[in-house]
Amino acid sequence: MLRKKKLEERIKASIREVKDFPKPGILFKDITPVLLDHTLLFDITEEIGNQFKDVKIDAVAGIESRGYLFGVLLAQKLKVPFIMIRKEGKLPGKTIKESYDLEYGSATIEVQEEVIVEGSHVLIHDDLLATGGTAMAAANLIKQKAFVAGFSFIIDLSFLKGRKKLEKVQQKIQSIITY
Repeated sequence: MLRKKKLEERIKASIREVKDFPKPGILFKDITPVLLDHTLLFDITEEIGNQFKDVKIDAVAGIESRGYLFGVLLAQKLKVPFIMIRKEGKLPGKTIKESYDLEYGSATIEVQEEVIVEGSHVLIHDDLLATGGTAMAAANLIKQKAFVAGFSFIIDLSFLKGRKKLEKVQQKIQSIITY
């Protein structure tokens, strides 16, 4: 527990807060400085791996684009495949699509149909949990062929209540730090 507390402090000390980005009134949590510290990258990956050590995971799905950063490292640590979930129109071949609402408008994400093994257990990873809309859309994609083994985030913006939305799909929701 002490090790995790120190990791939380190191991450929070590294995250840069950018006011009014990407629009006025938003305080953006920028993980770019975290990526500059290879030891911190390693420790974060180890912590996420430990959070899911007792969960059956056949693949890790990362949500474009920051979900790829630790998602690939996590898949490597767990020795499982990595699945890319991307914005619509970015993947070749046959894809499965899921649309979801944003604060202003909507968006669509997709995954290549052949990369999800029928009946497998897939961990969904992204850098940050806010309202849960994107993660829920990713879960809906995965559920078309497989099971959601859990959700993994570096940061949980708890005041936006995204966790509550995701709990309808899977109770195993982990983050390292919470604001």
